[in-house]
Amino acid sequence: MATSDTARPDGRQVRWDRHNQERRQRIIDAAIEVISESEPGAEFHVQQIAERAGLSRTVIYRHFSDRADLDREIQVAILDDLWARLLPAVTLDGTVPDIISRIVSVYVRWAVEHPALHRIAEQDTPGDSPLQQGIEVIAQQLVELIETAVDLLRVDPAPELRAAIDPLVFGLVGAVFAAVRRWVSRPERTPDAELLVELVTESVWFIIVGHARALGLELRRDQPVEELLASVEAS
Repeated sequence: MATSDTARPDGRQVRWDRHNQERRQRIIDAAIEVISESEPGAEFHVQQIAERAGLSRTVIYRHFSDRADLDREIQVAILDDLWARLLPAVTLDGTVPDIISRIVSVYVRWAVEHPALHRIAEQDTPGDSPLQQGIEVIAQQLVELIETAVDLLRVDPAPELRAAIDPLVFGLVGAVFAAVRRWVSRPERTPDAELLVELVTESVWFIIVGHARALGLELRRDQPVEELLASVEAS
């Protein structure tokens, strides 16, 4: 018969696991600091990270299997910061152009403030790309938002049109990210950030209003979504 001691967590192991996790986070934080202070695309070395973290190279490789593992975890941490800023912007507050502009603005502002981190974030990695995974999370949020709006507005698209919402939204989100990534990578960022947000917002708005019209729904660019939903409910 097992005693209560066998089921009780080993206090030393718990402390050791916590220590390892804290040190791992310290390494990642140090790497992000090193990258942030560098020119976009500049090479950074494990030794720089070790010095910033106050550790040795040997200690770093005790926490990461190899350089590729370290690089991937750095990229994940950078993208986690971006997603943490983007996701709260995905709401039905404001007009449709307001909603689009709010989401695009958050991304553009982050990219401008963190050009070196953005360069790391957009890099392809072996296996499932952390960037693609994050884009899918954002796109899925928007799919759910649009499907909710369709239901609330009592729009009844044909089953094949409703099924098309998912791939169309994923493609649209990917296009927005691609446009901003291309703009950030150019030697001269023209147009400026404000105009870029405006142009991207207009492009997405044209697509949305066109699809809405095809479904028999006329969207006004100055009408808050809340007001639109209320008018449908009243009718």
